[in-house]
Amino acid sequence: MEKKNIDWANLGFGYIQTDYRFVSNYKNGAWEEGALTENADVVINECAGVLQYAQTIFEGMKAYTTADGRIVTFRPDLNGERMEQSAVRLEMPVFPKEKFVDAALKTIKANEAYVPPYGSGATLYVRPFMFGSDSVIGVKPSEEYQFRIFTTPVGPYFKGGVKPLTIRVCDFDRAAPRGTGHIKAGLNYAMSLHAIVDAHKQGYDENMYLDAGTRTKVEETGGANFLFVTKDGIVVTPKSDSILPSITRRSLVQVAREYLGLEAQEREVYLDELKDFAECGLCGTAAVISPIGKVVDHGREICFSSGMTEMGPITKKLYETLTGIQMGTIKAPKGWVVEVK
Repeated sequence: MEKKNIDWANLGFGYIQTDYRFVSNYKNGAWEEGALTENADVVINECAGVLQYAQTIFEGMKAYTTADGRIVTFRPDLNGERMEQSAVRLEMPVFPKEKFVDAALKTIKANEAYVPPYGSGATLYVRPFMFGSDSVIGVKPSEEYQFRIFTTPVGPYFKGGVKPLTIRVCDFDRAAPRGTGHIKAGLNYAMSLHAIVDAHKQGYDENMYLDAGTRTKVEETGGANFLFVTKDGIVVTPKSDSILPSITRRSLVQVAREYLGLEAQEREVYLDELKDFAECGLCGTAAVISPIGKVVDHGREICFSSGMTEMGPITKKLYETLTGIQMGTIKAPKGWVVEVK
């Protein structure tokens, strides 16, 4: 298929409407088959459950063009599993993982003219989401839902190269113990907006949220998990029941162990031990790893020896290996890379 006439090299990280999206409705206790449509508009009643009580969940994925010209996506089964878990927590009907993956592949295939070429630095972002669509005035779950997937081509997360971030220890809490921090619900992101706007006003790139119970342990930012590297080369990621189980983070841990031969630990990480780490980064779908150069804890600066000018050496190896797997230049573990046919 001929590609769209888009300046791929200068794409930003924003929304560009593509030709098709997938839609399926849940009514009378069952999901309909669903289909692709060219209509990008969502029409709902003013009293819809999503508008009144924020009953909505979503996922974030990407499709890539590999070095040998194939269009692929990365571990979509895990996105489907996570969306199932999110639905259960918010009393929404589960859209089965198998149907989720099939719908995602169909949507990518229908919009393959928007999948950026290999080497452009751009990708096709894929956004599955679900929301309560019928009228709800009492506080209760909706009875009808809509599941949708849209796509949009996006540019590289870093414009002008990778520059380590400066983040602050946040005074706001992201998620309560036994709350909803472990699911990908819109409400979690809404509550983070004030904190991130305030951080930007204060000159910081992001927030470091601590556990709400003791405020002594590192959790995550508003939209990414943390990854640390000790001075003796051990990869460490925070473990908590109230952080999102990032697919990128789980993949990086496996890459560290199986591709780079590094020790990788998933454990509680205390704020007091940050000074003992050599490297720090944020990991997620958008950029794979965003390096952090400095954390500011109420005036106290915690600087990582990897510095503020470039990505640390182990973080860089992790980044290059995982992106190589995604782009087809490094052999992937079974099931990680799914071709769109």
